[in-house]
Amino acid sequence: MRLQDKVAIVTGGAQGNGKAIALGYAREGAKVVVVDVKLPGAEETAQQIVAEGGHAIAVQIDVSKRDQVQQMIDRTIGEYGKLDVLMNNAGIVHAYRLLEYPEEEWDRIISVNLKSVFLCSQAAARQMTEHGGSIINITSLAAEVATPGNAGYAASKAGIKLMTKAMAIDLGRYKVRVNCIGPGHMVTQMTEVFRASETISARLLQRIPLGRWGQPEELAGAAIFLASDEASFITGTTIYVDGGFLSW
Repeated sequence: MRLQDKVAIVTGGAQGNGKAIALGYAREGAKVVVVDVKLPGAEETAQQIVAEGGHAIAVQIDVSKRDQVQQMIDRTIGEYGKLDVLMNNAGIVHAYRLLEYPEEEWDRIISVNLKSVFLCSQAAARQMTEHGGSIINITSLAAEVATPGNAGYAASKAGIKLMTKAMAIDLGRYKVRVNCIGPGHMVTQMTEVFRASETISARLLQRIPLGRWGQPEELAGAAIFLASDEASFITGTTIYVDGGFLSW
């Protein structure tokens, strides 16, 4: 098992990509703290891990609030005694054309998607400075390719990508690695509206060389690799799991 005896936090672990990553970590031997603003979903993920013979707890917090982030860290250390891996997966998306973009929605998406990565990473890194660790941030194709009505989301995800590089430089001396994963078009609740439209789905599939939507479990493979010692000399980079979408 590649993550035997490691302790991992997965934010946004109630569903979709986060749930798949949390399950993947547990199956590779990690003790997992499943974090989400929706406690029932986090508990469901944690219960599935336990039912499969793993170790997990569920924690409900708002990742954009510093005091709640610290509560997450304290609960992790209190339960498992250390922290080895932080997976910053929590995020939201909404679309507004620029001229109609409400300021409060801009603030919300930047806070949940971008500020949370700073807060969680800073708090986690303070626990990792003595023994090292791995921080993995979820960016997006939107960090590379713009689409209509997506200014806030694109800004947040591009910010994550460059912040990852900066954090990798700052934390390298402590043997803390910081990397990104960029999901392509995955089968999750977030993409359900696009998959439901034959026109939109067909247009997207034309741009994916592998010719299909990705499954969350396929994202988990990259997340397991970056969390493991197999990636011990990888930091400050982004792995895109996109079926070749960005090759166009």
